[in-house]
Amino acid sequence: MAVPKRKLSRSNTRHRRSNWKATPPDLVPITIDGREYRVPRRLVRAYERGLIQPDGSLS
Repeated sequence: MAVPKRKLSRSNTRHRRSNWKATPPDLVPITIDGREYRVPRRLVRAYERGLIQPDGSLS
């Protein structure tokens, strides 16, 4: 396991953490039963197969 060679200062640690940004998922429009929904790109196949219902509940 990698270990730091020296202690990192508190300000450097906080500055490094502040660079981590979460990005919202890109939503793509899909049509299910004649209605259009916007869903995350990585879940499109699950919606098309019926594994996930558009109202948010699992089948």
